[in-house]
Amino acid sequence: MKKRLLHRWLWILFLLGVLLSAFAYYVFLFPYSYQEPKGKMVIIPRGASFRAAVDSLESAHAIRHRWSFQIAGRLLGYTKTIKTGKYLFISGQSNLDILKDIRIGKSRLILSVTIPEGWRMEQTARRFKRDLGIDADKFLALCTDKEFIRSHGIEANSLEGYLLPETYSFYWQTEEREILERMLEGFKHFYNDSLLERQREMNVSQREILTMASIVEAESSVSEERPVIAGVYWNRLKKRMRLEADPTVQYALGERKKMNHQDLDVDSPYNTYRHYGLPPGPINNPGKLSIRAALYPRQNDYLYFVATGLGGHHFANKFSDHQKNIQQYHRTRRQMQRDLKK
Repeated sequence: MKKRLLHRWLWILFLLGVLLSAFAYYVFLFPYSYQEPKGKMVIIPRGASFRAAVDSLESAHAIRHRWSFQIAGRLLGYTKTIKTGKYLFISGQSNLDILKDIRIGKSRLILSVTIPEGWRMEQTARRFKRDLGIDADKFLALCTDKEFIRSHGIEANSLEGYLLPETYSFYWQTEEREILERMLEGFKHFYNDSLLERQREMNVSQREILTMASIVEAESSVSEERPVIAGVYWNRLKKRMRLEADPTVQYALGERKKMNHQDLDVDSPYNTYRHYGLPPGPINNPGKLSIRAALYPRQNDYLYFVATGLGGHHFANKFSDHQKNIQQYHRTRRQMQRDLKK
């Protein structure tokens, strides 16, 4: 009788063990199989709790049953630390694999974000918001935060001009401060001792170089022309002539306002048709080529330039020649319009 009872209890314990092993296997180790060849993309937003992370995983169908995932997470104590990011989970991963992953961020995707040359801070903020899901307002607030700016050794009222256009790599929803710090590190690495020495030789400030570079950036996309255009503007400054640069007026008008002739009278320190010298600061974030052009302008005696209408510019050192170039531009434009109507 005692042997039978013992055998019965042994069978019960064995069955319990089998059931517990099966349960543990299902909760922790059962592999997921996804129909999508590339796997499941899941976004875990900044500050997400474990519950919110489970919501994201469930919505993306990256986990089969939330109850099993939650049990696994709580039994392992993996509910406290969650890494923000955009994840890619592939077939064959289990609850245990996914839990470990979101705890250390192993399979977070590194996202490339390209900031074009000549973009303003507002455009840059919108691009990071689109590609990284950041807070654009917080990004822009830091760009004008005097304490933050001064902490990076920059003597300016904003970071306009210092956000070096480049392709950057970040995790999803990287902190806005971290993004800006990376961009400023890139700028400092580029604007090295040799460029600083050249700046001192020219007896100008870094802000003035970046301001000139931003105007050159806005004036031409032709790389070979940029040092020539920089030379024109430096020549005008030496002769105490107004720069009369359209891009500075456009900056004064705002991002989306289309210019007309009356706008040249706009009352703004950035209006170089009304005020002598460089405007108060950069009007965009210039690229490396434009910064080098401002530091190493092509020596010339030009004082004027106008678009050809076909790409590039005509340059002149006499106003009479400049007027002829303007007339040529208008003839070219009229011919192009006639050709389009044919």
